[in-house]
Amino acid sequence: MKKIDILQANFVQEMMETTANLYRLGWDERNGGNISYLLTEEEILPFIDPQSVLREIPMIFDATALAGKYFIVTGSGKYFKNVAAHPAENLGVIRVKEDGQTLELLWGLENGAVPTSELPSHFMSHIARLSVDPENRIIMHNHASHLLALSFTHELDERSFTRTLWQMCTECLVVFPEGVSIIPWMVPGTNEIGEATAAKMKETRLVLWPQHGIYGAGKDMDEVFGLIETAEKAAEVYTYVKAQGPILQTITDENLKKLADAFKVTPRAGYLEV
Repeated sequence: MKKIDILQANFVQEMMETTANLYRLGWDERNGGNISYLLTEEEILPFIDPQSVLREIPMIFDATALAGKYFIVTGSGKYFKNVAAHPAENLGVIRVKEDGQTLELLWGLENGAVPTSELPSHFMSHIARLSVDPENRIIMHNHASHLLALSFTHELDERSFTRTLWQMCTECLVVFPEGVSIIPWMVPGTNEIGEATAAKMKETRLVLWPQHGIYGAGKDMDEVFGLIETAEKAAEVYTYVKAQGPILQTITDENLKKLADAFKVTPRAGYLEV
C-alpha cells in the first residue's frame, strides 16, 4: 500500500507548530530546547514502513524499558525556527532497538543529523512518567524566560517556589496541583541530570533546571505546552509584582483550599497551611 506523505501526519504537524511557537515566544533561542513524543505503531503505519530502517544510531543510555517504542524527536544542534521550513532535517522518527542502546532511524534527521543530546534525559523521564501515568507521551524542555530568571532570585525550595507560583495566578493550583520540582544545577546532556530529573518526574510534571530552563511532561502537546505556559505566566506576574513594590495582597491558603475543592484537585501534601 502506498504510504501517505508524512508531512501530513498530525504528529509531524504538531512538532512543526509547537517548535515554531516556542521559538516565537523566545523560549528556545538558537538550538536551545528539545521535544520527544511517544508514538504508537498504528500512528506511524500510514506514513512509514517500520521495516525500512535508514540507519542505526548508538546511545549512551540503556533504554531497554522502551525497547520497540517509537518517538518523534527534535535533532541535536537544530534551531526550532527552522523546523517548519525543513522538518526532515530537524526532526526524526526513531525506534528503540531491542538492545536498548541503539536507535533505528525510520524518517528524518537528514544529512547525518542525530537526536537531541538530551535524549537520555527524555527517555529517563518517559520511563518515570509512564510508570505513574501510562497516558503521558510527551517530554518538553525549553528555556522559559521568567521561570529561568526566577531561578536566580527565588529561594530554590520546592514548596516555597510552588507556593509563589500558585499565589500569582488563580489557575496555577488547578493546572499543577502537585507543584514544581527542582534539581540542583548540573551539566546538561549527562545521565546524571537525566536521573535526577526522572526521579522528580515521578512526583511532578514540571521540573526546574536552575539557571537553565524547565522540563514538562503530559499526555499531549497542548497539555504540556499549557502546563509550562501557565507556570511561566505566573513567574512573569511575580516579576512585575516585585518590580512594583511590596506585595499588599495575594491568594490566601484558605482561598487556595477553596479553589482546590471547587476544581476537585489535591494540592501537594504539606504545601498549604490549612
